[in-house]
Amino acid sequence: MKSPHQLTVFTPTYNRAYCLPQLYHSLCAQTDKNFTWLVIDDGSTDETKKLIESWVQDGQIFIQYCYKENGGMHTGHNKAYELVETRFNVCIDSDDYMPMDAVEIILEQIIDIPDDCYGLVGLDGAPNGSLIGTAFPDDLEYAKLSDVYTVYGVKGDKKLVLKTELVKQFPPYPTFEYERFVPLGILYLMMDQQYKLKLINQVLCVVEYQEDGSTKNILKQYRRHPNGFAYSRVITINLSKNMKEQIKNAIHLVSSAIFAKNIKWLFKSRRTLLVLIVIPIGLLLNMFIRYKTIQ
Repeated sequence: MKSPHQLTVFTPTYNRAYCLPQLYHSLCAQTDKNFTWLVIDDGSTDETKKLIESWVQDGQIFIQYCYKENGGMHTGHNKAYELVETRFNVCIDSDDYMPMDAVEIILEQIIDIPDDCYGLVGLDGAPNGSLIGTAFPDDLEYAKLSDVYTVYGVKGDKKLVLKTELVKQFPPYPTFEYERFVPLGILYLMMDQQYKLKLINQVLCVVEYQEDGSTKNILKQYRRHPNGFAYSRVITINLSKNMKEQIKNAIHLVSSAIFAKNIKWLFKSRRTLLVLIVIPIGLLLNMFIRYKTIQ
């Protein structure tokens, strides 16, 4: 059934039946229910499907469910962007939830969003009511996401609400054999080149970092999925206008190329000389990550 709404809240999930109820109940409690909840089940083997089916029968909110073979978070995003039919979309992870007025805030803010914006960006909060990182400057209404961090010094994860028609114009996240992770930020960096974001200093998502989540296991992810990380480093080097960011990513590219056992990665960016110069530092970083991820 085609969604009648303006907004899709999509959730990629894998064996998270134990924490999905918190998100579901937060969606049921929204002050504005003009949204679709799209659940992308990335090959779960637990009770996820049965749980979602029971909620569909309850009929409290409009739910779409899609099961796919396990491929990792980024492939869940690919599938969501393929299926979303609403004008805007926002990803809320399976271990997070939305404040009860989040959808209402989003729907109010998108009414007059300019054509040169690829969406809006709000704040993440913690369960205790504190912010994740820092708020946006009060006098800053529009900005590129990369500038938010590198120019204005904002810190911490933020929640993006994207224009679906623009997302579909960009390439999907790539897949690499035997790997299940590609950093999601590369899509936003690519969109940053042509568009900006509307900034709102309101919490759209409450974040709870799980012990099995990608954030807490980022170094292990880094080691297990080196091609995905190398790809993201190349994109960042090519598109970032900040020299500090280029150098940092060049160092990480060397480390990821070593883990991938693929020296060709060193020559895939537009800054090959920079990458070659930082090889000694990249080697040290690689040794450090090996040490930190010893089982």
